[in-house]
Amino acid sequence: MVTKTYEIGGKKITFESGRLALLADGAVVIRNEAGNYLLTTVGIKEEVNMSASFFPLSVEFQEKYYATGKIGGNRFMKREGRPSEAAILNSRMIDRPIRPMFPKGTINDIQIISTIMSSSGDSDYGFYGITGASLAIQLAGITEFEGPVAGIRIALLADGTTFKFDPTITELGEALLDLTVAGTDDAITMVESQGKEVNESIMIRAFEFAHGLVRDLVAAQRDFIAFYHVTHPISEKKLFAVEDKSELKDKVDALITDERIIKLYHLGKTDFHHALVSLEEEIQLALAPTDESEVYADKDIKEAVYAVVKKHMRKNILEKGLRLDGRKADEVRPIRGTFGILPRVHGSALFQRGITQALTIATLGGPGDIQIIDDMFEENTKRYIHHYNFPPFSVGEVRPLRGVGRREVGHGRLAEKALEPVLPSLEKFPYFIRMVSEITTCNGSSSMASVCGSTMAMMDAGVPITALVSGVAMGMIYDDVTGKYIVLSDIQAQEDFLGDLDFKVTRTDKGITALQMDCKIAGLSMEVVGKVFAQAKISLEHIRIEMSKELTAPRPNLSPYAPFILSITIPTDRIREVIGKGGEMIQKITKDFSVEVDITDEGMVSVTAKNQETGKAAIAFITALLKDIEPGEMYTGKALKILEGVGVIIDLGSGKSGMVHISKIAKERVENIEHFVKMGDMVTVKVLTVDKEKGRIGLERIITE
Repeated sequence: MVTKTYEIGGKKITFESGRLALLADGAVVIRNEAGNYLLTTVGIKEEVNMSASFFPLSVEFQEKYYATGKIGGNRFMKREGRPSEAAILNSRMIDRPIRPMFPKGTINDIQIISTIMSSSGDSDYGFYGITGASLAIQLAGITEFEGPVAGIRIALLADGTTFKFDPTITELGEALLDLTVAGTDDAITMVESQGKEVNESIMIRAFEFAHGLVRDLVAAQRDFIAFYHVTHPISEKKLFAVEDKSELKDKVDALITDERIIKLYHLGKTDFHHALVSLEEEIQLALAPTDESEVYADKDIKEAVYAVVKKHMRKNILEKGLRLDGRKADEVRPIRGTFGILPRVHGSALFQRGITQALTIATLGGPGDIQIIDDMFEENTKRYIHHYNFPPFSVGEVRPLRGVGRREVGHGRLAEKALEPVLPSLEKFPYFIRMVSEITTCNGSSSMASVCGSTMAMMDAGVPITALVSGVAMGMIYDDVTGKYIVLSDIQAQEDFLGDLDFKVTRTDKGITALQMDCKIAGLSMEVVGKVFAQAKISLEHIRIEMSKELTAPRPNLSPYAPFILSITIPTDRIREVIGKGGEMIQKITKDFSVEVDITDEGMVSVTAKNQETGKAAIAFITALLKDIEPGEMYTGKALKILEGVGVIIDLGSGKSGMVHISKIAKERVENIEHFVKMGDMVTVKVLTVDKEKGRIGLERIITE
């Protein structure tokens, strides 16, 4: 076993290899002083699937309940089930910076599994999976891996000046910025962040601070691999990469003229696809085998055509600023926004940019609808969720409808991050908010369309958001020979495929709320990051203006189909009175008024009703229930029960009752109570005594002449 400890950002981190997973091709444990213990393994399949058309890399992040001393599961099933949302997002986070570090054309099956086996519970240790994967790959002897790559997470604390490495969950909840960065010695390759309207200058400072820590972790990896190699020689493993058909590409390039490339411009997505297929068929015909010519597979010809078209289009953008649809580099596609498109939902909006459409629906619920998160950490709740759906028809495809994929989960969480900073407080708006974005047509940037659509749907639903949030996907074409680059605003699908960058930015008029960046090249310099931020800021302002043309602020009233919620705050020592013995009182309120009643430990009582009338009536009942009955007050109530020889019980309303003693029923002596009061009679009484300790109220019958 080999272990070595390093200090990163003021915290001690230990790398360990050689104790666990002895038959894995590469395995490493990353642990710290807090008791977190992350095992990451890599496995490489010896048999190569020659028919693979993509790099078959799979990344799995596993949460184990035992890591936090929790049983987990439900009453009937205690084994860990499907991955939680957090596990899915961590899997994506590890995959995104690791995948580009393998050679193009690699077709070996590679599996990375990162398992959290011990956790202090006060921090999310998932970001260490990036560093763990990089280390495990190096320990496996994969020399073609272009790492090391490292991942770190920092927070800008509430004081607005202090950056903290590996912040606690409590610190993240109060932080102005939560930033995860992956990178190499030279550049940043992946970014994921959420911020409370952070300006660009602070964000660049955060990037610089984060990249410094990335360099430290990269240096630690190099040192550990060298240290490990002293006593444990690492056997090299060669990956199999599909042969580069450079000769075929040269032949195809000679056949495709500039004039033929230009014919692919200014076409819609479908027409572009048809034109590209037509070009492929022309080239296949031109390269048809003869007696002396080499035979090329149709698949190889298609790949060569695409590679040549991509090369020419990249060149046209870099040298002439010529984009596929004729836009300038900083130009956004035409935008159209429509509010209230679905009449019976609580709020809806259709956001369209180019032909990309996001139909987003807002549904409001009461406190009882709040989602409970039950994962390896302590049980938590979410009052705002965003579900992103990407059906096959949105891209003109036919395929089976399966469960929600990682991409949908990731895009939904990105939209949540973008909107969370502008949501009203629970005290001001005690509703659970569910957003659903249905991507009905897609030609790129659908995740950012869902952010814009969510903002508009919330406005239509009457959610009092504090600011409008817009989103845009920024791209880049980079020439690694000359170093020349051009940043593109609002990339469409074809530009995403032929470009080198997908940098999603969401922003209000005050600052950035969320970022997500993936890079296909070695990484981004701070110069490029600054250029992206500056250009995105202008584009996002334009988008917000277009979004608010029809509706400039949230509607003042909720939809008549939305539930009505009223809240009051009561003393915590009186919560039991609203609940009642065995829940009797709260059940009565729920049944009598057809409402839902939720009470927090802090004494906030929320009533969710179908309309204002029943909601207000229930609140009035609760208010009266908690009103102290004082001697001398007059009430008229129904006779509930006659106690012969003792008295009669009178309903005082709001679940309270008192007793008129037999001596207080009439002026004369009463032998038979029913001669004066019968069951069900309405009786006017005066309060004589109130015994709060015993809960007894003494009454006197008022006799009217």
